[in-house]
Amino acid sequence: MGSIAVLGSANMDLVVRQPRRVEPGETIFGSSFRTGPGGKGLNQAIAAARAGASVAFIGAVGADDFGVRLRTWLQDEGVDVAGVRIVNDPTGIAQITVTDDGENAIVVVPGANGRNMLEDADRDLIAAASHLVVQLERPEALVREALEFARSRGVMTVVTPAPARAGLDEIIALADLLIPNEGEAVLLSGDADPERAAIALSAHAGTVVLTRGVRGALVATGGAIVGRVSARRADAVDTTAAGDTFTGVLAARLAAGADLDSALHAAAVAASISVGRHGAAESMPTGAEIDAELTRTDDPGPVPTITPTAEPALQETS
Repeated sequence: MGSIAVLGSANMDLVVRQPRRVEPGETIFGSSFRTGPGGKGLNQAIAAARAGASVAFIGAVGADDFGVRLRTWLQDEGVDVAGVRIVNDPTGIAQITVTDDGENAIVVVPGANGRNMLEDADRDLIAAASHLVVQLERPEALVREALEFARSRGVMTVVTPAPARAGLDEIIALADLLIPNEGEAVLLSGDADPERAAIALSAHAGTVVLTRGVRGALVATGGAIVGRVSARRADAVDTTAAGDTFTGVLAARLAAGADLDSALHAAAVAASISVGRHGAAESMPTGAEIDAELTRTDDPGPVPTITPTAEPALQETS
């Protein structure tokens, strides 16, 4: 059994539910407002912890009410918060609008997440883990340093390249497992076709899992597509946490020793559960819920499996 260190963002989500997107200069009425924990790093940490992994979170929050609430939430979920620093900047926030069709739009104000220092205590948490999970909502130099250190200690690196931009070749090359969506893959590779983009990225990263929403995902490694993952049918009410749920559960299953095929299967099922619930971290399923869905006899749709044949081997580090 391995463990996971997540270096990433912790935000307080400020969520407005509204009937549709707002046009420039327009005012409409929303139907609800709530606050809740978020940030891609925090979300992935909680998804992994709920799936049964031992998780340590490396992040920063402000000395404010939002910061206290986020640390408490992580602790209550069983996440080790020894690596969560309290800094002078305010806690990061994410302004999220969710339309009645389940789609979302997000504006992030990083705040404390802009802290740009990897401390010795953070390195200790990474070195003690089997997997390091990162995103790009923390400073790029910090993320790169953490990935380089993880590689030097033989720790498997899992990268969600979001928010993506061109020119991240060094980050991509440090990813044993790269998990972009279609837009991110296109932006990172410069190729307008998502499948060709995944192929191009896999020539530099270890293994690429390209997430495609309701069309599932594809797996590429060594410059070739080696499999496809079927989507799990679900009635979506809020897609905010789908990607982070997928990544967190995938990392958790891999850390527990699962092969990539079965880990992807569990991750897809977990994402389908999360989109049927409102919220980000609040929507994420437990390991028991994932296992129950995996064993259902009244299967509501295709279950994912890598096809056609060979399971891609994750790149090993030394």
